[in-house]
Amino acid sequence: MAGPGLPLRVATLLTGLLECLGFAGVLFGWASLVFVFKTEHYFEELCEPEAGLLSNTTGQADCKAQDERFSLIFTLASFMNNFMTFPTGYIFDRFKTTVARLLAIFFYTSATLTIAFTSAGSAWLLFLAMPALTIGGILFLITNLQIGNLFGKHRSTIITLYNGAFDSSSAVFLIIKLLYEQDISLRASFIFLSACSVWHVGRTFLLMPRGHIPYPLPPNYSYG
Repeated sequence: MAGPGLPLRVATLLTGLLECLGFAGVLFGWASLVFVFKTEHYFEELCEPEAGLLSNTTGQADCKAQDERFSLIFTLASFMNNFMTFPTGYIFDRFKTTVARLLAIFFYTSATLTIAFTSAGSAWLLFLAMPALTIGGILFLITNLQIGNLFGKHRSTIITLYNGAFDSSSAVFLIIKLLYEQDISLRASFIFLSACSVWHVGRTFLLMPRGHIPYPLPPNYSYG
């Protein structure tokens, strides 16, 4: 593994880890994002005054329908997370790394921009944005798992590390919630995530192969 290509491989490994940790599996932090959406009055029109309250009495509204709407969005996105593994895997096999990653960037950036410019009045767009975010994240993970092939006997360790990073990326929405509580708007956070598409594109063309990383790795293999 030692040689002139080692710095490139290490850069590919570390940036792939960051990509999985910071972007790929953010959906699973949904509960933290729901807090922000509720504060921003998303689907609040579904809330009804609690039964039995007098018109001049202040009480908690019944927001069961609002909670069900958020649950439906998460259910749909979670379904896409599992259902799309087959078609995204086929896309990766058939069209290879560059095409798969550009498709991932398209879905992911479209989703983050949609969320950034969504308001309570257009909350229904979350039904489109969250599944798209999930599809982009799955493609990021799939295209990064092959990086383990660059490191021979450490291949399985790297693959499991990336899977762990994918699951840990749920913390991203928690961070967005904490930033929101410090007066960093939801729009600002998601515009930042959208701007990161420049980094994803750069990584696609500079640190990833055009095709697939073979295993076992042939002598003098190069990419990027």
